Amino acid sequence: MALLAVTTTALVLVASWGGKDFAWDSITIIGLIAVTVIAAVIFVLVERRTAEPIIPLSLFKDRNFNLTTVAGLLTGVAMFGAIGYLPTYLQMTFSADATQAGLLMIPMMGALLITSVVTGSLVSKYGRYKWMPIVGSLIVAIGMGLLGTLTPETPLWLFCLYIAIMGMGLGTSMQILVLIVQNSFPNSQVGTATASNNYFRQIGASLGSAVVGSLFATRLADLLMERLPAGGSPSGGINSLTPGAVKDLPDPLREIIDLAYNDALTPLFLYMVPLALAAFVLLLFVKEVPLATTIERDVMPESVAEGQLLITSDDSNVQSFGSSVPFDDSPSDDRLRR
Repeated sequence: MALLAVTTTALVLVASWGGKDFAWDSITIIGLIAVTVIAAVIFVLVERRTAEPIIPLSLFKDRNFNLTTVAGLLTGVAMFGAIGYLPTYLQMTFSADATQAGLLMIPMMGALLITSVVTGSLVSKYGRYKWMPIVGSLIVAIGMGLLGTLTPETPLWLFCLYIAIMGMGLGTSMQILVLIVQNSFPNSQVGTATASNNYFRQIGASLGSAVVGSLFATRLADLLMERLPAGGSPSGGINSLTPGAVKDLPDPLREIIDLAYNDALTPLFLYMVPLALAAFVLLLFVKEVPLATTIERDVMPESVAEGQLLITSDDSNVQSFGSSVPFDDSPSDDRLRR
């Protein structure tokens, strides 16, 4: 667990700091990359030898697990890379307050909720599921492409439509990816397989937020230096460009900052379209295993199945599988009871 924590932390720090706080060829970033690789290699070696691995390497022998895990990671990068900055984008570019920005995200969450319920019902009724994440990934790519066309002049209703399309794609794909993993393993491995799949999805979410944040901050700083007049740069740097602070600026200066914010963020949505398309391609190769309708229990040991006695809290009898043996007061039965 410690090795997994070190690997994850170092990887996220590389994505967060690289190119923004530290140059890519700096000793800090190179050192973090080295720590990531070394800790990951040692983690794999430990997992191969331990009796109870956190992420059993045998999971990666299953094609469906590999495909859905990578697809979930890519979708996580796209999803959280977009969602993380949309509320602030609404405040900066459309002059919405914090409450309005939150309410304007309802179309995406509403579409996600509705499609999740509908797809779950369809799977339960027909037992077919492969087409859903495939279609969902394609819809996510379309939604990302539409978000990449946003401008300060875009009507709010059109913005709501774009994020609703995004929500439809996520609701059609995300939970079905987990279902595919759970349906590919016996009951004894479902918990571990689900947790492992979810771990990589969370890695994608962390990387998406970190990478988009790093690229956005770098692009915004460059655009502001290029467009703001001499002496017009904020004294506190880009970190001082909160929605409240920008709202109080003179109109000409505020328009420059709003447009720079838009031009720094929206192209990043287009950068994530290939990730959703890559998930779409990977999911085409998923093997649709018939949907399990019963829980596969672990096999009972032969010694137990043949009638191993179980002592109960009731002193009146000893219970075995399928039978009970009354006690009498003889010494032999007393020893048996003990």
